[in-house]
Amino acid sequence: MVSTYTPDQSLVHKAEALNSHWQPQLEFLLARGRTAGADLVEVYLEQIDHLSVLAEQDTITSVNPSFGRGAGIRVFLGKQDGFVSTNDLSDAGLKHALEQALSMLGLEVNEAVHSSFDGLPNLRDFAIDKAHWLNQCPELYEASDRLLNGTQLLDQHGTHLQVRRGSYARDWQEVLVAASDGTFGRDIRLHQSIGLNVLATDGEHRSSIGRRYGTSGRPDDLRNWDSETSAKEVCESAGTMLYADYVDAGQMPAVLANRFGGVIFHEACGHLLETTQIERGTTPFSDKLNQSIAHEAVTAIDEGITDGAFGSLSMDDEGMESQRTVLIENGVLKQFISDRAGELRTGHQRTGSGRRQAHTFAAASRMRNTYIAAGQHSPEQLIASIDRGLYCKSMGGGSVGPTGQFNFAVEEGYLIEKGKLGKPVKGATLIGEAKDVMPRISMCAKDLELAAGFCGSISGNIFVTVGQPHIKVDSITVGGR
Repeated sequence: MVSTYTPDQSLVHKAEALNSHWQPQLEFLLARGRTAGADLVEVYLEQIDHLSVLAEQDTITSVNPSFGRGAGIRVFLGKQDGFVSTNDLSDAGLKHALEQALSMLGLEVNEAVHSSFDGLPNLRDFAIDKAHWLNQCPELYEASDRLLNGTQLLDQHGTHLQVRRGSYARDWQEVLVAASDGTFGRDIRLHQSIGLNVLATDGEHRSSIGRRYGTSGRPDDLRNWDSETSAKEVCESAGTMLYADYVDAGQMPAVLANRFGGVIFHEACGHLLETTQIERGTTPFSDKLNQSIAHEAVTAIDEGITDGAFGSLSMDDEGMESQRTVLIENGVLKQFISDRAGELRTGHQRTGSGRRQAHTFAAASRMRNTYIAAGQHSPEQLIASIDRGLYCKSMGGGSVGPTGQFNFAVEEGYLIEKGKLGKPVKGATLIGEAKDVMPRISMCAKDLELAAGFCGSISGNIFVTVGQPHIKVDSITVGGR
């Protein structure tokens, strides 16, 4: 018979924390799903506390707090799955969501069948030392003061500024994951980010520069922010680019700076190494395992373990502990980024990369902290090796096609002339395709740095880190005037 469960309302529905008090109810749901014939049942519970603040010029113009609780239930049968989410965490609400997910696969509970599910093990609690994080974060008044200080510093250090903006976001999340394969884990995550943006104009001349800084697991992040240095950096870039000439289009070598320069690898190549792309048939690398796909100078990593990095997490959204994955080693493709469904459908082993924005999404294979590893050269050596080319100090926005075609704006760029940095240029766009560009990254510097970012894909918007040292691309199409 289906296992029975009598909820203790004082422990479950009135409890603030998502912890082991939920175990009896979760075991009931998992057993019930197994009696219907599901190969595996997974329940994901979360609660969130979000705050964002926007300062424009010298005024706080937007404050956006939000709170939420919910569950996502996923069931697998063979290589198929059904997923349903709900905000109703009552017994009836969760039971109904489970039955809806089962029905998507043509399954229904058989009360006469005995479940083979033996119950959950002891909770793996990664949140024990994180319970204080939310209370230690800055309150609204403190966040507002810090942002207004930032926009005032922009005014002090910048010239011809028409727009000065500062933004702050704090995202706290508690998750509890249980699955019928014995997964039972809990975690608390905390992400904070600060952004500064300016628009400078002088007659026909314009420049728009933005920088974002972010960490995870550090409640004092905003308090420790060096707003003076950040404001100077943004204003210096805006002033330099305001009167820059437009770049001439053409095919040329380029040096891409470290930190956010890694966004091109993330977008153009990293996504193609996710098993979701293999499932869709949209990656040119699906049959290239243990083959060369990049220059031997390139080693690329995806991991979730760097302390404080935006994409770090103790466990993924399927309850698997985080790890370090070598994607490319000396140009050779070594591993794909895989989640539970990816392992099931492609055979590539899970890498702790099942991620989702919230309970309303099923987890999918997603990047965490993804970067090209440090090499042996100095940035000056990369620049000195080029007679005429482009130095991309800061990257802006762009777009990527389904098979790795990319188009990225250069926010701050300089000509390279006879091995030295020349005049600043604007309007440059890097255009290419991952499978063509990766073999042309011939030199990597020693100065690896990471940068916080956000990534949107099949399972929503998530926190990620991009990064690289300075890298040299032997030849790339540069769009301009």
